Amino acid sequence: MDLNFKRVYQELKELDVGKVIKNEPMYKHTTYKVGGPARVYVEPDSIESLRQVLDYCRSIGSAYMVIGKGSDLLFSDREYEGVIISLNHFDKVDIRGNIVKAQAGVSLIALAYQAAKYGLSGFEFMGGIPGSIGGALYMNAGAYKYCIADVFKECTILNHQNEIVTLTKPEMQFAYRHSRLQRHPDWIILEGTFEMNEKDPEEIKAILDKRKERRMASQPWNFACAGSVFRNPGDQPAWKYVDDAGLRGYEIGGAQVSPKHSNFIVNNGYASAKDILQLIQLVQSTVKEKFGVELRTEVILVNWEKQNG
Repeated sequence: MDLNFKRVYQELKELDVGKVIKNEPMYKHTTYKVGGPARVYVEPDSIESLRQVLDYCRSIGSAYMVIGKGSDLLFSDREYEGVIISLNHFDKVDIRGNIVKAQAGVSLIALAYQAAKYGLSGFEFMGGIPGSIGGALYMNAGAYKYCIADVFKECTILNHQNEIVTLTKPEMQFAYRHSRLQRHPDWIILEGTFEMNEKDPEEIKAILDKRKERRMASQPWNFACAGSVFRNPGDQPAWKYVDDAGLRGYEIGGAQVSPKHSNFIVNNGYASAKDILQLIQLVQSTVKEKFGVELRTEVILVNWEKQNG
């Protein structure tokens, strides 16, 4: 069905649900700094506004996607024929005792440091992850042998019928870089609740600072990227396979396997989304050919043709 997106834009504006922009480039909203324009881009200003936008998109049969900080996404260079819904305004944090509630759009790095000030430990692993709570719960984000499931208590979501539902830790079915949410793309995370451990604030901050220093030394923090590209296959880290395949520093167009850390593919400033995808696929095919190992991506591909983008 061909939609009239001028009309979609106008009707969403009239609903008064927050910021509504037409033909918004997605390179402005992803950490890879690539991606073609979305026909309509919306930042709902409340849960009720989010429900209205979702109801509207579903009623007219429009494609839509909900995003956070855009850190694990690779949008194609093509136009996105639908509505992108950003949870940027879902950035409230509530701390009571050792319980932290954080909305889906809250920055992981900012939250790690905020919790440290309150002497609450458990978020130290995410002090260098450039994402948001929603994405972290979806992926069960982790680092340094810790993950968000370790401190997770419950979360609220909007289900496919736009009802607010609470999911407990067993119901989330966490595993390595996995949650139940990945099997339900039409469920949207609103807020997470976490049970923290009390510790000396200076001790927590020292850990955060030490890990930040380590990340800055070992990861390409000053280049546009999406964090780790590949999941660790299990027997050894993904970066080791990329290294052993001789691909550290390899380039296609403006995309490069980082010379600093070979599980990062960076945008050197002029990469297209296609450059990045082709480099991801080259790494996968080379590692498969040399070692018989399938490297699965952490990065989610959005708006690509079936295979080649």
